[in-house]
Amino acid sequence: MKKLEELAMGYDFNLLSFRKLDRNDLDKMHKWLNNGFAAQWYGKKQMTMDEVKEKYLPYINNEKPTQSYIISYENKPIGYIQTYKINEYPEYAKQVAIVEDASGLDLFIGEEEFIHKGLGKHIVGRFLKEIVFSLSDSVSCILGPEPDNIVAIKTYEKVGFKYVKTVSTDDGDEYIMRIGKDEFEYF
Repeated sequence: MKKLEELAMGYDFNLLSFRKLDRNDLDKMHKWLNNGFAAQWYGKKQMTMDEVKEKYLPYINNEKPTQSYIISYENKPIGYIQTYKINEYPEYAKQVAIVEDASGLDLFIGEEEFIHKGLGKHIVGRFLKEIVFSLSDSVSCILGPEPDNIVAIKTYEKVGFKYVKTVSTDDGDEYIMRIGKDEFEYF
């Protein structure tokens, strides 16, 4: 039987899935990064298609250590999520001053009809369970939403992330949140 939360929201969270980002996704990424929620909080600036290719092709081609995924619901692409080892990006690691073996995580929901529907908690929880803590030896996962992105912060708190500190990075201020592998419980 479906959980009451799923019934109330009209979603079957078992229909959420992740697949590796590929070249065929770049048009969709371009659209998402230049519209709505993703443009406001994730990209922070309009991106040309060439800029999208410059940023994401190295991930697709395994030229950078970021693992990039498309978030799907019922096999329909609805957003983007990525993970990486913090220490594999030394400048960023220095800026956030995280010394433990931690993974970073970034995401956005790009399809408007899936934004603010309660899926974020389940996307992050499933991704931690299936990808971050299953496929790496990280002892924790770190997120860094903008301090003003209250919706994202509340979502991450529902998963179990706790506030650590606010730092300034090359991309602006980040509200650093952490969850330990030993603290994480999938709901």
